[in-house]
Amino acid sequence: MAPLSPKSRNGGPPVSSGGTTTELGVILPYPEEAIARRSFEPVAAPVNPIVSKGRALIAAILPTVVMTGALLLFWQLLCGSPDATFPSPVKVWQESHNVITHPFKGVEIGFTHFSIQDGGDVGIAGHVLTSLSRVLIGYSIAAIVGVALGILIGQSVFAFRALDPLFQVLRTVPPLAWLPISLAIFQQAQPAAIFLIFITAIWPVILNTAAGVQTIPAAYRNVAKVLALNPVEYFVRIMLPATVPHMFTGLRIGVGMSWLAIVAAEMVQGGTGVGFFIWDSYNSSLLTDTIVALVWIGLVGFTLDRIVAFAGRIISRAG
Repeated sequence: MAPLSPKSRNGGPPVSSGGTTTELGVILPYPEEAIARRSFEPVAAPVNPIVSKGRALIAAILPTVVMTGALLLFWQLLCGSPDATFPSPVKVWQESHNVITHPFKGVEIGFTHFSIQDGGDVGIAGHVLTSLSRVLIGYSIAAIVGVALGILIGQSVFAFRALDPLFQVLRTVPPLAWLPISLAIFQQAQPAAIFLIFITAIWPVILNTAAGVQTIPAAYRNVAKVLALNPVEYFVRIMLPATVPHMFTGLRIGVGMSWLAIVAAEMVQGGTGVGFFIWDSYNSSLLTDTIVALVWIGLVGFTLDRIVAFAGRIISRAG
């Protein structure tokens, strides 16, 4: 006897289909499209870690290299004519070749110190190192004092109300406006420059650290109370990890402002340093040397910012 055709669920006529017919119904074939969608892409062969890191490095650097090359080409096309008043990259290389290729002329660098030849011609690296030594002293003092004051006004409502308006007024004073005051106080160029760096860099450190302390979640403070943490433990376990992002934002802004302040101060007061090198090159009508110095200033400032950012990541992970 032939098998009966299945009926629909509502008792209607038998279901007509190209599938296999059974007593329970029609078994439809699995769609070929669904089978194709279930197929997996072939697994790629494992890549050497060194090759993978090399590709990542190229992907990170290549856009910057291409953009720099495009800017140099545009600069050359714009200023390459003989009657151009601004030097082109080729002219900078031709006229400042010695400055570019011999930056450490007259400089002796040891493991813990460096010395610069007194008098004579000194390479631009010597001026940069002199400026960096001043920045290191002034910025370190600003970082320590700024973090301490930021924690104070962030923790104490009374201190915030008393000091925040004063800080908001003082931070708007331009860096060079402090130079006459610093010279009047210290009577010497070196400490005056360090004070100028300190007074310029301290404000973003204070304000960002205070903002970080004030935004610590209440749950963290309650945990500290439950655990009866002493001030040192509270600072290390609660406050420092919670405020590191804000704190290092202020430190990164501060190090950039320090570098700007020292260059401006050296241009005004003379002596040694990259600011003095720029001003002396301009007075000597060596505009190409000035351009080389500007490139050094930008690269050093970029490096300082990355060093502070790296330190912030390390401390954040440790916390």
